[in-house]
Amino acid sequence: MQNAQTSHSLLVELLTEELPPKALYPMGQAFAQGIFHILQQKQLIEANNEYQVFATPRRLGVLIKNVLKQAPEKQFKERLMPVHVGLTEDGQMSEPLRKRLESKGLAHLGLDDLVKENHNKQAFFFAVGSAPGEKLSQTIQKAIDYTLEHLPIPKVMRYQLADGTTNVRFVRPAHGLIVLWGHQVLPAQALGLTSGNKTEGHRFMSSGFIEIKHADDYESTLKEKGFVIARFDKRRQLIQEQLTEKCLELEADLGNPAEVDTLLNEVTALVEYPTTYVGTFDSQFLALPSECLTIAMRLHQRYFPLFEPKSNQLTHRFLIVSNMQLDDPTNIIEGNERVVRPRLADAGFFYDTDRQLPLSQRVESLRDSIYHNKLGSQYDRVKRLQRLSGHIAELLGADPKIAERAAFLAKADLNTLMVGEFPELQGIIGAYYAQADGEPPAVCTALRLQYALRLTEPINDEHLVAAVLFIAERLDTLVGIWGIGLAPTGERDPYALRRAALGLISAYEQLEKGGYFNQHQLTLEPLLTFTAQGFKDGVLAKNTLEEVAQFIYERYRNALVQQQIPRAVVDAVLSTQPPLAQVPARIQACLAFAQKQEAQSLAEVNKRIGNILQRAEGKTFKINKSLLNAPAEIALSQQLETLAPKAIAQFKALDFTASLSTMAQFKKVVDRFFDEVMVMDEDLNLRHNRLALLEKLHRVMNLTADISKLAK
Repeated sequence: MQNAQTSHSLLVELLTEELPPKALYPMGQAFAQGIFHILQQKQLIEANNEYQVFATPRRLGVLIKNVLKQAPEKQFKERLMPVHVGLTEDGQMSEPLRKRLESKGLAHLGLDDLVKENHNKQAFFFAVGSAPGEKLSQTIQKAIDYTLEHLPIPKVMRYQLADGTTNVRFVRPAHGLIVLWGHQVLPAQALGLTSGNKTEGHRFMSSGFIEIKHADDYESTLKEKGFVIARFDKRRQLIQEQLTEKCLELEADLGNPAEVDTLLNEVTALVEYPTTYVGTFDSQFLALPSECLTIAMRLHQRYFPLFEPKSNQLTHRFLIVSNMQLDDPTNIIEGNERVVRPRLADAGFFYDTDRQLPLSQRVESLRDSIYHNKLGSQYDRVKRLQRLSGHIAELLGADPKIAERAAFLAKADLNTLMVGEFPELQGIIGAYYAQADGEPPAVCTALRLQYALRLTEPINDEHLVAAVLFIAERLDTLVGIWGIGLAPTGERDPYALRRAALGLISAYEQLEKGGYFNQHQLTLEPLLTFTAQGFKDGVLAKNTLEEVAQFIYERYRNALVQQQIPRAVVDAVLSTQPPLAQVPARIQACLAFAQKQEAQSLAEVNKRIGNILQRAEGKTFKINKSLLNAPAEIALSQQLETLAPKAIAQFKALDFTASLSTMAQFKKVVDRFFDEVMVMDEDLNLRHNRLALLEKLHRVMNLTADISKLAK
């Protein structure tokens, strides 16, 4: 006979119509974690219990090992109420105490069962004892309800149940529910379904219901009888292996790993029993820009285009991940080839039609395309980008006319047939059209890179104009969108301002790596001011520039912390709002300084000096050497005269590590100063002179970073 401590594996499966592929993986994880969370909360499983996640196009499920039939007894000690409230005048249980016990499920207890204890100098009644643990049969319904309520569903639909009257809401209609503990079905309900131990297999390769006799048999039974590989990770791995095998056979390559990875995840969410086949298309389509073909295949058809490994040139072959395994897949292959042919033909028609009008002649049509009703048309935006790009080009030593030409053509492809059909080609197809029109190579490169998430390579002369347009585009977006009151809130960021800020930061970093800031400057605040001047008066909110600058530095702070850089170091550098291009070098210098023995002591001293100067209410004083009388303050003054110019020169030469190392030499003399000198002397002349000395020291100490942030 089973006892309360009996444990078995628990299987929960929800069978549905086809789930949204891009949401399948997170929903599968959330489904498993939701069930696990409630069982752990009720002490029916250990925190380190194993569990397996199941997620296919038609099901969400989880298998959790070693789930108890009933949780262990729990000891409790419940404070009820003061003794004088719990007793009547004749010493009997009062009505308030009786109701309190009933509300806590302890109505069976009498006065003799309660304990009196003093708490805060007052006597209280306590209920002490043990309570039986929760039963799995009672908890499983709570776990299912909690899990369904917390699923990350992208869009809920309403549908009617078989009774013809009841409506329920879920991501897709549900058709089956399994709740199996070992071999025993546990009673539960969800979305109008009652739990059982039967499921369905592959929609086409399996027929009828499949009985799951034991929870541990679920995965193997579903594969053998239902032709379903239930685990997302196993299907993904199988598809990856099949793709690799086909590439080896065909001596081909899948192309960009990031794009392949994204497509692989989506395809895994579309099939339950994957098999890979090879398809082909007419090689005449290879005359089109390769991006047109790859986007048509990857995004629209979920095919894997194949490339020549050495040249990375697109070939006329592609891989199809099918949900059917057939001895003769001819119909599947030919069917997919028939599907892809008109898509590529459309791309060819759009390309040929678009090419009949030069890109430059399309700019005028942007007057009819609204960018934002408060910021004008796309044509208005182009004019702002032209002005801004010319200015940035001058600052960086690029050709302003080439930069302005790139900005003039930047949005010209928005009204093309190709972008209308394939929005993902914005900028890319414009670069092809510009090249065909004979535009300068720098212009074509700028058009191609303008929508990149980040610049990832050090900027060289070939890509300088591209960096100019990239920066201009993001500045216009940040200032304009923020200025009309559309700043990001919480998780909402419809205009991708966070991404724009990170893109801008990446441009500064890559320009620095390319050596452009050795002779040129691109200071953020003046650049934001120049950007704002391109908008009509009254469009932007009053504090837009200050808020945008703060937002950019905050995004930089988050990005650096995510790179595992200590937050104290990040705060020390960014609290001074240094030029963006100098942030990486200052971070490295601050990291090196933080390892020095003197660092912690100087950080604490710096913080102390800052507090002292704060009490001076921002007043500034000049050092009067004739008032220096204490040996310690004379020594500090002499060292300042010796080391401060050196640290400042190193700082101006952008050698931040050397500047901080020079500053570290102040430790002994500063320690002596605070040991021997009273800064806030009653003599105001001495006090002001010593404050002036500390003020000068504070400036030198914080040239590279506010090192007080390093104090623990």
